[in-house]
Amino acid sequence: MLARSIVIATLGALASAHMAMVKPCSYYTPGNNCPDPPAGQSVDYSLTSPLARDAPFCKYTVPYDKPVETWTAGQTVDIEFNKDGGAGHGGGHCQFSISYDGKNFAVVHEVLRHCFYNGPSTSNTPDVRSYSFALPEDLPNSDNAIFAWTWVNKQGEREFYCGTSNVAITGSSSSSYTGKEMTIANHDGYETIPEFGDDYDTGLDLYEKAKTITVSPGGSAGSGSGSGDDQSKEESGTQAPSASDLVADSASVTSAVAENSPDAGEGASDNTDAGAEDT
Repeated sequence: MLARSIVIATLGALASAHMAMVKPCSYYTPGNNCPDPPAGQSVDYSLTSPLARDAPFCKYTVPYDKPVETWTAGQTVDIEFNKDGGAGHGGGHCQFSISYDGKNFAVVHEVLRHCFYNGPSTSNTPDVRSYSFALPEDLPNSDNAIFAWTWVNKQGEREFYCGTSNVAITGSSSSSYTGKEMTIANHDGYETIPEFGDDYDTGLDLYEKAKTITVSPGGSAGSGSGSGDDQSKEESGTQAPSASDLVADSASVTSAVAENSPDAGEGASDNTDAGAEDT
């Protein structure tokens, strides 16, 4: 009964907080038919919170014991967010990316400018709570690929949101996937994207200049040439860290999760959604 009460209270908190990816299950989603956290980890009772500016990407690095979904390369997948409540912060830029080593993430889809909305908005109430898109046909097979959703909000505190999940990829004959590198902003060592106001192109230069990378189950990623070599620079002009630099060792992650446990205290563009830049 106590466990049931905790889950119900947590789902209520999700409804009144920000946005969170719940399908596929983000690490470590409470309830919602999601698996229990792996050994040594705890349910994330603040799933909708933005990534702390000094936190590892994307909060946790210990994967689920097995993939939460199995996808076929090239198929259309459905990504869902908290169904009720939540704060959409008027939109912003969302990306969906894949990694095979938890460090290098290549974009497979993005919704720029109006993520969670059907067009320009100043509302905090989202219009859109799910996205469907086709996976690239050349995603390599894997029993434990890492899928990530990231979001830079249009209005409010300058924050960076992310959620990661484990998925299996099948049906591919490709050994690697090449795409643009996931964009990170509003985090230590990265540029801060200001509030958009009426300019929904705010921050798009960072996304457009992202370098091309190649990811594979072999664990290494190669960087391609292109306009994105300067995508992750601090305003001072020094080179900012890559996503791999944000990955903490499992000991520090376990410590961070423990602090959020109940015992420690709560812690290519297609306009497919009217008005939203959906790539």
